[in-house]
Amino acid sequence: MTILVTGATGSIGRHVVAQLAARGADIRALVRNPAKADFPAGVDVVQGDLLDVDSLRHALQGASTLFLLNAVVPDEFTQALVALNLAREAGVERIVYLSVIHSDVYVNVPHFAGKFGAERMIERMGFGATILRPAYFMHNDLMVRDVVLNHGVYPMPIGGKGLAMVDARDIAEVAAIELLRRDRAAGPLPHDRINLVGPDTLTGADVAAIWSEVLHRPVAYGGNDTAGFERNLRQAMPAWMAYDMRLMSERFLTDGMIPEPGDAARLTALLGRPLRSYRDFAAEAAASA
Repeated sequence: MTILVTGATGSIGRHVVAQLAARGADIRALVRNPAKADFPAGVDVVQGDLLDVDSLRHALQGASTLFLLNAVVPDEFTQALVALNLAREAGVERIVYLSVIHSDVYVNVPHFAGKFGAERMIERMGFGATILRPAYFMHNDLMVRDVVLNHGVYPMPIGGKGLAMVDARDIAEVAAIELLRRDRAAGPLPHDRINLVGPDTLTGADVAAIWSEVLHRPVAYGGNDTAGFERNLRQAMPAWMAYDMRLMSERFLTDGMIPEPGDAARLTALLGRPLRSYRDFAAEAAASA
């Protein structure tokens, strides 16, 4: 039984590969650049991407289970549909798909809407699937670590409703557990959704207070200026993506990312340990700067 991991060199995919390898899985990794494929011994590396039909068709040959991860790109939904159709063509019936929490709520945010569309197609096409819906990745904040450390400001406009921030390593470990559960099952398993959250639901002021505690000096929350956030992001990414991120941050302000009752307890039971906290993340980020 072979598990195909897409997005295998990214911030989530590389941890998924490591978790699967530690559990003795037979792994195939789809990567754009094999030079970046620093994987454990025994991982089968296939060069390609989700729009390279020939390479993806080759990667799916003989696979039993698919971990589908789409990057935030303009053609994200097309990538998902190509992958799903080729998976069905190859006889792959078991899928773990990395979506996003509240994909059905943040309906005006392009990458949320694309993931919700992929969720619907997975269900309509009859796959046996686990839909993983992570909240805000703690590791996104590595992008603003220097601002926090050098200027004493937490600049992400995440608002006052609260986000159930989750560690990338917890996301990957749950993904590996679900991939193996489906891959090793004697028959089809019911469709499932899992919200991936952290132990705390944090506001912008909460996050700034955590950084203050970790650094032993004041860190202020930068406020809710989403237009300024978009302008700053345009210095580092395409305009369409910066606007997508602005729309997401505006939904942070109006809706937050609030876990459902029992989400954290379910994850804790699944992992057999406590979830990693934002304070743990901040301490590690500060120490590695």
